[in-house]
Amino acid sequence: MARRKGRRRQRKGREIDLVLWGGGAVVAVAVARALFGFVGEHWPLFAAAGLVAAVAAVAFPLIRARRVAQRQRQWFADHLELARVDELSGSDFETLTAELLRRDGFRHVRGLGRAGDMGVDITAVGPDGRRFAFQCKRYARTVGSPEVRNFLGALAHTFAGHTGVLVTSGRLTRHAMAEASAAKLILVERDQLAGWLRGEVPPELR
Repeated sequence: MARRKGRRRQRKGREIDLVLWGGGAVVAVAVARALFGFVGEHWPLFAAAGLVAAVAAVAFPLIRARRVAQRQRQWFADHLELARVDELSGSDFETLTAELLRRDGFRHVRGLGRAGDMGVDITAVGPDGRRFAFQCKRYARTVGSPEVRNFLGALAHTFAGHTGVLVTSGRLTRHAMAEASAAKLILVERDQLAGWLRGEVPPELR
């Protein structure tokens, strides 16, 4: 008896499930027909909305990129004098140097960042095809021999084959100047930097 009652309950359960599934399917078909009918009647509106969404998806990134580029150009123009350079952080000074290079026809200008730069801040290819490695020092004080030696070590190993350029808003000490000259580094000290900001490219970089 218990088994028969159990089987009857199972059959009733399956019948209820079938009714529910059937009812759900009928409702789903009705909703789909109504939706397709509505879209069919108002397709110009949906087409226009889709077109607007597509245009916005393309236009928004372009507008945003243009605004970012405009802000970068304005920032660059605002820092083309030594008084403003002296207010920059080290990383901003690297950014300014990179923008000077791009302005003057250098290609593949790449900032290496402060973490793991291995003694070099920027690499670039000059208009004549030479490969350059730049060390940037936004210093109020003088650049000493340890900084020069660190740069020379990077040029001798990781950046072998690059022409080394040390750019500073300050000046080198006498000993640092002697070591840099002996190693044939290109030096852009404060006075040369002021001219470069005005558009006078250091002769060694032309």
